[in-house]
Amino acid sequence: MSTAISSLSGLPEAEHDRQLRRALIASTVGTTIEWYDFLLYGTVTGLVFGKLFFPGSEPLIGVLQAFGVFFIGFVGRPIGAAIFGHYGDRIGRKATLIATLLLTGIATVAVGLVPTYASIGIWGAVLLTFIRLVQGIGVGGEWGGSVLLAMEWSRGNHNRGYIASWPQFGAPAGLFLANGAVLLVSWLSGDQFLVWGWRIPFLISIVMVGVGLWIRMGILETPVFQKILDEKRIENVPVLEVLKRQPKQVLLTALLRLPEQAPGYIVGTFIFTYGTTVLGMTRDFLLLAVLAQTALGFIWVTIAGRLSDIVGRRRMFMSGCVIMGIFGFVYYALLNTMNPVVIFATVAISFLPVMNLYGPEAALIAEAFSPRLRYSGSSLGYQLASIIAGGPAPFVATWLVAKYHSSLPVAIYMLVVSIVGLIATALLQDYTNKDISEEYENV
Repeated sequence: MSTAISSLSGLPEAEHDRQLRRALIASTVGTTIEWYDFLLYGTVTGLVFGKLFFPGSEPLIGVLQAFGVFFIGFVGRPIGAAIFGHYGDRIGRKATLIATLLLTGIATVAVGLVPTYASIGIWGAVLLTFIRLVQGIGVGGEWGGSVLLAMEWSRGNHNRGYIASWPQFGAPAGLFLANGAVLLVSWLSGDQFLVWGWRIPFLISIVMVGVGLWIRMGILETPVFQKILDEKRIENVPVLEVLKRQPKQVLLTALLRLPEQAPGYIVGTFIFTYGTTVLGMTRDFLLLAVLAQTALGFIWVTIAGRLSDIVGRRRMFMSGCVIMGIFGFVYYALLNTMNPVVIFATVAISFLPVMNLYGPEAALIAEAFSPRLRYSGSSLGYQLASIIAGGPAPFVATWLVAKYHSSLPVAIYMLVVSIVGLIATALLQDYTNKDISEEYENV
């Protein structure tokens, strides 16, 4: 009996499918760990850093200063996209992903060791800022490689949205673990949470990084990149090439992320500031609500990815932009009822419209770039959005509430970014059924 051979990788189909499963596991576990590292910082920022590193400020001003440090991580993400995109398109997806995991993990552990203002004054905030920048650089190189590692092992065009949505699963899963760790430590440390308890979730990251490295060491390079190597189509400076040959795709993929990025950090991070200072909810109440939020989020993200295979990536994403534009007004109307049950339920469901965009987003962005420029192009487009949307969002939301003493401007902000994302998506070509191993015309 002859063994069927995969036309993509040249491996027997059974072996190809086994490698696909391993790539999916490596991508999903790796992104979960890296997003745990990155999003843990956001959770603790709203609860701790304003008090410990900027103690002389008014509560909301201290939070604004802490979110300024939080934003530095987003500045690092496009830098990481350029650095690791270069190597991902030159030496391969696998080796680059090992480096990003190590860099982010070490930086996260270092956050847990930074002395506070009470110990070394403003130098604590300076150290925190530098470490956050390094952490952002690592995360900036992670996303593109994880998505490509999974997507470039997929066979055929019928399930790429679903396959690529599994690395996306890592963001809500990482946030779930981050909030779960903070909640557990909050319960165990009690009044000592601000003294030493907050450090524990950062320090235990080293164990998770070890697991992630072990998994990633055992995978093969993707067949799409191997084909580029075999055909000697490696670019000398892929970052510059993609900016020269596909600048429109870089710009549009950055802008289309706005309705996912800004609202995502508002409902997942800013809620701790708004919930404690405006709604009067406790830290543990909000942590439990966000745990429920992330659980529903990681259930929906892969479903949304699969739906994009059926209805088309662009159509799915544009409908998500419309839903998000409306959602901000509903979200704050429900929060402002001041009813704990309604607040909990509202926070719990608030990731669903975000994941409706986040699920199909990976394939939508990655498919837009030619194979030999894909790591650089998709990483740059994806991470540039972090500077103009994700990073500023909690800062902007905090400033709007402090200035206008109302949540309505925040809902309007969510509407505006949704409109921008809708227009950008409409202008991007839909590559849902295109062969991603082939070069695109004129590229």
